[in-house]
Amino acid sequence: MYKRFILIASVCLSIALNTTAQGKVTLSLEDCISYAKEHNMTLKRAKLNAQSAEEDVKGAKAALLPSVSASTNQSLGYRPWQDNAITVTNGIVDDKEVKWYYNGTYGINANWTLWDGNKNRNTIKQNKLTAKQKDLEVEVTANSIEEQITQLYIQILYLEEAVKVSQQSLETSKKNEERGKQMLEVGKMSKADVAQLTAQRATDEFSIVQSQTNIRKYKLQLKELLEMVGPTEIDIVVPATTDEQAMEEVPALQAVYENALAARPELAEAKLQIESSELSVKMAKAGYLPTLGMTAGFGTSTNSRSDDTWGSQMKTNFDMSAGLTLSIPIYDRRQTKTAIRKARIQQELAQVELEDAEDQLYATIEGYWLDATLNQEKLRAAQVSVDSEQESFNLLQEQFQLGLKNIVELMTGKDRLLKAQQDRLESKYLAIMALKMLKFYQRKGEL
Repeated sequence: MYKRFILIASVCLSIALNTTAQGKVTLSLEDCISYAKEHNMTLKRAKLNAQSAEEDVKGAKAALLPSVSASTNQSLGYRPWQDNAITVTNGIVDDKEVKWYYNGTYGINANWTLWDGNKNRNTIKQNKLTAKQKDLEVEVTANSIEEQITQLYIQILYLEEAVKVSQQSLETSKKNEERGKQMLEVGKMSKADVAQLTAQRATDEFSIVQSQTNIRKYKLQLKELLEMVGPTEIDIVVPATTDEQAMEEVPALQAVYENALAARPELAEAKLQIESSELSVKMAKAGYLPTLGMTAGFGTSTNSRSDDTWGSQMKTNFDMSAGLTLSIPIYDRRQTKTAIRKARIQQELAQVELEDAEDQLYATIEGYWLDATLNQEKLRAAQVSVDSEQESFNLLQEQFQLGLKNIVELMTGKDRLLKAQQDRLESKYLAIMALKMLKFYQRKGEL
């Protein structure tokens, strides 16, 4: 608990120190994940469901104990046509003409189920399994939030760097536009060609605005995951992302899958569901078995017709009883048989769900593994393409300024260079994303 408090305090302190006067907060990936785990509403609901399941366990254990209840009844009676007749009320013979009378009863009763086909004890076992499942659901939800945050964070990093590339392209477009205007003044370029250069510069400006808009959208999604309400804006810490990170060795697919099989909470939850379904079958079969219960109680009563005092009546009318009740099922209109068959169907369904979860896990890991492998290959090819297109565009610019190349050739070369740069960035960040997800699924290293 103390360590958890220190973690929360450190995250809050980090956020407070990074908050600017303009209502912005700068967060690292670790800050985002830690903050979301404490504030995300979906995760909070999962934790409350886990607490509720723990209470069900306590309730099932208490059901093994006898129940005790106290009761009393106070009544006022009236016999309007009684005329000196002998009457008997609660065992009291009375020949007095008393039309109004008061009667009181008092009792304490206990009930205890001694045997119900072991259904009550199996209920405890099943509730314990459910409590473990709810704890695992908390982990599943936390993992899902962590994965979503990581994907959004890396997407924002990619767009931030893409904006820088677009800004460099914009600077080149501005220089080409300026050069075109100079050439127009000396009669070496037409107004139409200058207009195309101006249009290219405007396109680059729009591309930057579009990327910045997408960044704001992703930051809004990140803010929603963190459950940050109000006008506070989010900025992220931009770590150094190198090609070496994107080109790290891709772990073996089978090794990642085997580690995930042992570590992923959703698989552990599915296995517990199978155990729970087995208990459900046993509990359903208990419907064929007899039930044995014990009852006990004591009570007394008072009546205003008696000449005895209240205390004397309480003592005289006191009685005690105890007994055993055996209930043997004979015919229950197929209810037990139906319950058993449905429980077995749920047992088979739980097994299917486990197999499906394992298949889905393998498909997800394989997808990230393919993304990492293919994007590393793309990154290698993209780097060669960027170097080639950059050299080609530099030469085009020199020839354009000398009047040896026209505006169409220059713009085509610039488009090819920009596309190569964007392809390289995309491959780099997709590879980093896939590698981080593979580490996440086998729980090796930090995201």
